[in-house]
This record gives sequence, structure tokens and C-alpha cells, in this order.
Amino acid sequence: MITRRDFVKKGVALVTLGSMHAMLPPVFRGAFAIRASDAEADTLPARTLVILQFAGGNDGLNTVVPYRDPAYAKARPSIGVKADAVLPLDDKVGLHPKLAGLKKLWDSKKLAVVQGVGYPDPNLSHFQSMLIWENAGQQAANGEGWLAGYLDRLEAEEHDPLHGFNVGQFVAPELYAANAPTVAAPSANAYGFQRLAPDEAEAHRRQTALLKMYEQFPKDTPYAALLESTAGDAVSSSQAVDAAATAHTPTVAYPETSLASGLKLVSQVIASGAKLRVAHITLGGFDTHSAQQPEQERLLGDVGDALAAFYADLASYGKDGDVLTMTWSEFGRRVQENASQGTDHGTAAPMFLVGGSVRGGLYGEAPSLTSLDHGNLKFTTDFRSVYATLLEGWCGAPADAVLGAHYPQIAGLVT
Repeated sequence: MITRRDFVKKGVALVTLGSMHAMLPPVFRGAFAIRASDAEADTLPARTLVILQFAGGNDGLNTVVPYRDPAYAKARPSIGVKADAVLPLDDKVGLHPKLAGLKKLWDSKKLAVVQGVGYPDPNLSHFQSMLIWENAGQQAANGEGWLAGYLDRLEAEEHDPLHGFNVGQFVAPELYAANAPTVAAPSANAYGFQRLAPDEAEAHRRQTALLKMYEQFPKDTPYAALLESTAGDAVSSSQAVDAAATAHTPTVAYPETSLASGLKLVSQVIASGAKLRVAHITLGGFDTHSAQQPEQERLLGDVGDALAAFYADLASYGKDGDVLTMTWSEFGRRVQENASQGTDHGTAAPMFLVGGSVRGGLYGEAPSLTSLDHGNLKFTTDFRSVYATLLEGWCGAPADAVLGAHYPQIAGLVT
């Protein structure tokens, strides 16, 4: 029998069920959930949105390359991608040669490229620009992410701690929601209770004792219901993630990279039948001020290979049509390469949308490389138009209400 004193003495690491409720201790976050009857039917589509963040500011011009534009070759004599190496998408732009995995998805009509994405009065600070993207520029004041309204609606229909899932130690700011919990886990093995020894029986006893401990709190104790709910979600979601990781063995060989491992975990959770609706994963290292070419090549190779494996895995059990991946980065880079064979903070860049019911193709207008704003590209598509399109067309959520403002949607992008 494990007592309360045993818990205090030995310690237990609860999983992070994170939402942004700043006035509460971290263990409480995400447990102020709107409870609905388990019998209440889902009204939102059973689809998954995967958000892949390129942290650091990915160079869009060397990702989707305007290989026919003489201004591109002139601005990038050292780091520019040569025209004969590009993977052409049309007679003007093509993918970086390391994105061969994405080119296969393009050829099968499962890749859409939205060009020239940005926002008015761009901010070139990493943190401020990320905040704008994470909150859609509207909800920063209340500390919620741009998906808060969608996650809250899901929670109101049916409580499930796996509606939102972040691959990583902390919850992504896009998923901060006052009324919905989100799981954050770098891996299945790291998500759960700390163990003093590999003893399954002891782990089970500790979980049982934890739940009983909170059940015994007087119901009028401040935050008693909150504590009980958080503990229950911690146990149930950790069991679900662990079960998912062991239940599905991919027949596809994933690359041995952190991004591929994260996407593999997302696929395993989806394959388990969990009601995963939004997943987030971050790939860092895109702040390429110097020696950009080898580092960006490595990162883009990781992206192309990992996404190709991910969608092949999803297709193996018939879920590739139910999962849409969106990429974003806080900003692009300047047009002109710098003296260190790198690029400095810039503005507009492309976004990728993969799989699902995406209509493959090029969307939006490629920004001019000669009509610049102090050396930076002028954006042609507001990133919140992409968000609005996905909320309405993919998630089945009212975009204006979720984003707090109206943004024109991109016609034909999602079916």
C-alpha cells in the first residue's frame, strides 16, 4: 500500500496537461475543462491537423526556389540553388533538391504551396514574430493560442485529453486554451510517472494511490475538482500514449531523426483510434545567419524524408486522407545573401500543406524579388487566411469566431 507520505517522499512526475491559466500552479493548467456528456455525439470532423514549425526563420527563397528569376541568381551568387538542381513545380519555381520526399507528394497531388505568406508591418524579432503567428495577432492579450476556440469547442462536445498533443516537453503556445487540456510529451517513454525501478506493479499502485488521494479531498476544498480532474487526465492520457506506441508497428522505415521520431509517435497515436485533432511538432535550427547552405540542406532533407515516411505510414492503415500537415516559420530571410554566406531576418515565405483533402498546387502570388521593402519581400498572402481556410475547410470550425476577426479564405485549397 502506498500512502500519501510515500508520494511526497518519493515524488511523482505528472505529465504536462497544459493550457495557459497563468494564475494557477503548472500542475493545474488545462484542467478547467467544460465537461459534456460522454453520450453527446461529435459534430466536428474526425480529422487531424498536424502543425510543423520551422523554428528560427526558414529561408523560403531556397526552399521554394524562383530558379528562372535572374534577380535570384544575382542576389545569391554563393548560396543560391542552381537551376539544374531544382525540383521543378512549374516553369518558374521549384523545390530545393533535398525535398525529394515532398516532390513525390507534389506529384501525387498531396502537396500545396502557399506563396508569399506574411502579415502587415512585419516584426523581425524571433520572439515577437512567433507570438504573432501563435496567437494570430488577436489573442495575445489573454494568453491563448489561435487554436484555443477550436480546442474549447472540442472539449465542450466531449472531454478527451488527447484532442491536443504536442511532441515536446512543453505545450506549444498555439494550443494554449483556457478550457481544454493538451498533452505534451517528447516521447512515449518519457510521458508518465517517474519510476524508481522498472516495476509495473509499483507503477500501477502509485497511479491508483494518486487517484484515491485526490478523491478523498473534501469537495469544498479550493481546486479539489480541478486536482482530481488533472490527476485523472494525467493517468488516462499517459496510459493511452503508452498503449498507442506499442500497438502500432509501422511497416514503413522512418529516418533516424528527431522529426521523424516525433511524426512516428503522432502516427501511432492516430492509429490507436485516439481522438487526436491537433498535433504540434517543432524542428529548430533555421536561423542561418552564416554558412547557411549545409545546415539548411540537412534540415530540409529531414523535412522531406520524414513527411514522406509519415504519409506512407498513414496510407498503410488508410488514414492519409484524414491527416493534414501545415508548416510555418516565424519569418523568411532577406533576398540578398550576407557576407557570411548566410541570410538575415526577412519577411514573407512559403507554407506547405500536405495530405488530407488538400488540392495540390501553387497558391497565392510569388513576391517580387525586385520590388522590395528595404531589402525584404512584400507579403502577398496573410498567414491568417491560411488559418481561416483550414479552420473552416478542414476542422469544420467557424474561422471568424475562432480567430476573432475575418480573413479571406483561399479558394480551392481544401476540399
